[in-house]
Amino acid sequence: MSEPNHTSPNAQSSTDAAPRPYRRVIDAHVHWYPQAFVDLMVRKGPSHGAVMGEDAKGNPVVVSVPGCTQKSNMRKTMTNLDDIIADMDKRKVDAYALSMTNPLVYWAPAGFGLELAAAHNDACVDAHRKYPDRFYGCIVLPMQDVRLAAQELERMAKHACMRAVFIAEHIEGKNLHEREFWPIYERAEALGLPLFLTNLYPTGAERMKDFFMLNTLGNPQEAGYAATSLVCGGVLDAFPNLEVFLPHAGGTFPWLVGRLDLGIAVSPELEHMKKPASEYLRRFHYDLITHHAQIMRNLIDLVGADRIVAGTDFPQAMSVKQPVDFVESIPGLTQREREMILCENPARLLQIQP
Repeated sequence: MSEPNHTSPNAQSSTDAAPRPYRRVIDAHVHWYPQAFVDLMVRKGPSHGAVMGEDAKGNPVVVSVPGCTQKSNMRKTMTNLDDIIADMDKRKVDAYALSMTNPLVYWAPAGFGLELAAAHNDACVDAHRKYPDRFYGCIVLPMQDVRLAAQELERMAKHACMRAVFIAEHIEGKNLHEREFWPIYERAEALGLPLFLTNLYPTGAERMKDFFMLNTLGNPQEAGYAATSLVCGGVLDAFPNLEVFLPHAGGTFPWLVGRLDLGIAVSPELEHMKKPASEYLRRFHYDLITHHAQIMRNLIDLVGADRIVAGTDFPQAMSVKQPVDFVESIPGLTQREREMILCENPARLLQIQP
């Protein structure tokens, strides 16, 4: 399949006679499984504790990894670049920032974790070389070993197409403010690379086993934990130029920030805080994953349209399938604000051409 021409802001497709209303639409939160990662999991995963299987279509499935029993279906449509581009065109999206999803790599012994991370990262570079206008990469790190994580960060930061550092909202149950992770934040800030967060195996799964709560409640709660950890744990103060992307539109954090402000005022555990949590709201960028146009409007009113980044979690089950349509459904947005959210803000955060 040849690469579509996306250089003109008024490019037309054979099925859409009207000029495109936006420039370069960029989805900053998209997941894939590179073939090299899939092959490693199938070949070496079992010897390191992963239980592997297949679905009815023959797609490899990670049935479980140490410390977790949530399945990961590595379907071919999340691996093949031509399939991924076909989905992009259907979604009216021009470019993706590619990243991993569960099982990620933290469950593995450190050496194998590095091997898995490198497989993902090298595949992102290859995808960009093949389709330079379509794909950029997020750097996956083996955070279970910060020394190896720093090594992989330095290796991949040399590639201009790798535009973010990608870590989960907890590292094997450890919150993100833990000092052992600070060398990664320090280096990311120095390199000018934003920190992109992702949910991974939510805490308290035993209480969320029913009614799909693991996803509907658990994933947004993880974003709240991570943001609160970074704010109250001093990370954002220590690294004032570190940009942080929060998935699930910030999860619980924006909506509980008033409660956290009061906690800072009354709790001895928070007496080290020099300013209210609400003053950190604009230290984060937030994606589109609310699935509710009015709530998205409320978030924009709270943090500003310039902090909202088109990001959808595609192609997961709870993703925003059509980001352009969703942004256009948000009440009260100007055309300029839609352009910011869909094009300019993700381009600025990723430091790529809008």
